[in-house]
Amino acid sequence: MELGWRRDQIVVIDQDLGRTGSGAIERSGFEKMASDVALGRTGIIFGLEVSRLARNNSDWYRLLDLAGMTDTLIADADGIYHPGLFNDRLLLGLKGTMSEAELYLIRARMNGGIRNKAARGELRCPIPVGYVWADDKDAMNLHPNEAVISAIRNVFERFAEMGSVRQVWLWFQSQGLPFPIQSRRTGETSFVRATYWQIHEVLTNPVYAGVYAFGKSRQQRSVDSAGRIKTHVRNLPQEEWQVFIRDHHESFIDWQTYEKNQARMRSNSRARPHEVGGAVRAGAALLQGLATCGRCGRRLNVYYQGRNSSPGYRCPGTILKDGKATWCLRVGGCQIEDAVVKEFLEAMNPAGIEAALMAEASFDADHDAAISQWRLEVERLRYEAQRAERRHRSVEPENRLVARGLEAEWEKCLLALSVAETELATREKDRPRKLTIDEKERLNALAVDVRKVWSAPTTTDRDKKELLRTVLQEVNIKIEPPSETASLTMRWCGGLITDIELELKRRRVPRLRTDEETVALVRRLAQYYSDPVIAGILNRQGRRTARGERFSAHRIHGLRSSWNIPKCEAPSTDGELVSIDKAAEILDTATSTLHRFLAEGFIAGEQLTPGAPWRIRITEELRARFPDTEVSGYMSMKKAKQLLRVTRQTIMQRIKRGELEAICIKRGKRKELRIKVPIETVSDGQQLKLFDGGS
Repeated sequence: MELGWRRDQIVVIDQDLGRTGSGAIERSGFEKMASDVALGRTGIIFGLEVSRLARNNSDWYRLLDLAGMTDTLIADADGIYHPGLFNDRLLLGLKGTMSEAELYLIRARMNGGIRNKAARGELRCPIPVGYVWADDKDAMNLHPNEAVISAIRNVFERFAEMGSVRQVWLWFQSQGLPFPIQSRRTGETSFVRATYWQIHEVLTNPVYAGVYAFGKSRQQRSVDSAGRIKTHVRNLPQEEWQVFIRDHHESFIDWQTYEKNQARMRSNSRARPHEVGGAVRAGAALLQGLATCGRCGRRLNVYYQGRNSSPGYRCPGTILKDGKATWCLRVGGCQIEDAVVKEFLEAMNPAGIEAALMAEASFDADHDAAISQWRLEVERLRYEAQRAERRHRSVEPENRLVARGLEAEWEKCLLALSVAETELATREKDRPRKLTIDEKERLNALAVDVRKVWSAPTTTDRDKKELLRTVLQEVNIKIEPPSETASLTMRWCGGLITDIELELKRRRVPRLRTDEETVALVRRLAQYYSDPVIAGILNRQGRRTARGERFSAHRIHGLRSSWNIPKCEAPSTDGELVSIDKAAEILDTATSTLHRFLAEGFIAGEQLTPGAPWRIRITEELRARFPDTEVSGYMSMKKAKQLLRVTRQTIMQRIKRGELEAICIKRGKRKELRIKVPIETVSDGQQLKLFDGGS
C-alpha cells in the first residue's frame, strides 16, 4: 500500500510456508500464482528472494515464460525485473540455477552427515519395541521393562519350537498374553492383544540379532496418469544395504539363528516347485511338503479321495504321452507313508528316551513361560493402578472436573488388575503337577518303544509331521508304469540316503452290478416310458440301485448307458412349429398364459438349446384343448380339487403325466381350465393309479 496499490489489489500467498520448492511435493500457492500470471491478472510479483519461489528450473522457467508473455514484473530486494527483456531474463535464470545448485549442496551435505553418522552406528533412527536409545550416548540398550523383554524372548523361543509365525501368534492368543508396542512419535510403550504382523515384524527385524542396519529401502518417484509425481518405497536386498554392522548391541538371538529363521519362513510361505518345505498344515498326508517327484523333481501336491479321504500325492508337472498330457505321477499315500514311517521309527528308536525327557521339559517350559509373562503383566498393572491412585489423591477434591477423570482412570486400572490377577490365579491352580519318580520311570520305559508314542490317539497328524521334519529333508517317489513298484529315496538331515523298493498292493474293489431282473425290467419299460417315469415305477416296486439308493432319472440314464439300452422314442409329431407370439395369436390367448401353461405342463414346448426361445407345435390335438364353447364332462378346477381332495399343483402334475385330461375355455376375456375326472375316482375319492394292476 505504501507503493500506491490499494488493499484489494494486493494478494498475499502463504499456503506454501514450510514446503520445499524442489518440486517433490505439490504447492497450491505457487500453482495459483502461475495460473493468475498466465491469465494476465498479476502486475508484479514481490518476494524477499525470488529464487526461493522455485528450487527447480522446470517450475522457475515456466513462471518466467508466462510472466514474459503477460508483461508481469518480478521484484526482490535487489531490483525489479521484466522476464521479457534479455538481460533481466538472463539474470533471473542465473539466480534460479544458483538456487537449484544451492539446494543440491545443502541436501548433499545433510545426507552425507547422516550417512557418516549411520556408518558409525550412532544415527538415532526409529528402533523396534524391546530397545531404547541410551540418554548419555548414541547406543541401543534393552528395554528396562521386564515384561517387554519377556514377551520378545517368548516370540523367538516359541518360533524355535513351532517353526511357524502363525503358530506363535496362535500361542499368544490361546494364552491370552498381551504384546508390547512402542510409539515412534513419543517412544511410550503400551500392551495390546498380539496380532500376526507384530509377531512377523519381530521375527524378520535384524535389530533383534544385534545388527545395526541403515539404508534398507529406497525412494523411487514416478508420474501417474494425471501427471502428478508419486513417491514409492522399495525394499532393498540385504547385499544392497548402505550400512550393516553386526554385534552392534545386545541381541535376543545370534545372526546364525536369524538367518535360519528367515529361511524357515521363506520355505513356509513361498516354497518353490522344485524345493521341498512349506509350513505344516492340517490334513492326514504325513509327507506334505517332503514328497517330491522322481521323474521331474517337483514338489508333490496332496489330494484326498474316497469316503475315508485317504491321502494321495500327485505331480503338478505333466508329460506328453500318447499325444496327450497326463499326470507325471499320481499315487495313493497310505502304503508309501507306512514304509517311510517304519524307517523313521527304526531310526528314532535309540533316541526315544531323550526325546521323551525333552518333551516333558518343553511342556513345562511352555507353561512356565506363560506363567512368568502373566506375573510380569500383573506387576505392571499393579504399578499402573498405584500411579493412577497417586494422581487421583494429588488433585484437590474440589476440582471435580479433573478428579472425575482421574477417578475413572483409576477404576479402569483396578479392573484390569483384577482380571489379570484372576487369570494368574487360575493358571497357577491349573498348573500340571510334576511327574513323580515312578511316572518318569514308566515314561522312560514307554519311550523305548517309540511306536507306541507314534500310534497313541493323543499324537495328532501335525505332531507326526513335525517329528518327520526334524530328521527328514526329502522323500523322492518314483514309479515307472506299468510296474507296480515304487522306488523311495529318503534324504535325512544329516546327509544319509536310504533307498526303499516298495511293492504297491492294489486293492481290488469288487464291481457293483445292478441285479439282472431290474436291468431286464428297465429294458422293457424303456420302450414305452421316459427315464423319470421308469424311476418312479422302480421306486414304487421297492427296487434299489447296486449301492442301495433310490432310483432317479439320472441313475436310470446311467444304467441305460452302461447296458446299451435305447431310450423311449418320442412319437412322431405333425403340425407347424411357431413362436410363442404366433401361437398366442392362433389359439386366441395371451402370451403370458402360454408361458404359464408351459411351466405347469399343460402344453408342451420345444427349445433348440437351453436358454433359446420356446416354440410350440400347433397340432389338432393342441387346438382341441382350446375349444370356443363349453364341453360336457369337464368341471372347474375348484370342483376337481374338492372331488379329488388334492391341491391344484397335484392336479397339474397329473395333467402333465397324462393321468387327467384338461381343456382351456374362454369366458369373456378370461381363460379357465376345465378338468375331466374319471367316474371311478369321483365315486371313491381315492387318488388315481398310474398303471392298472401296477405294484
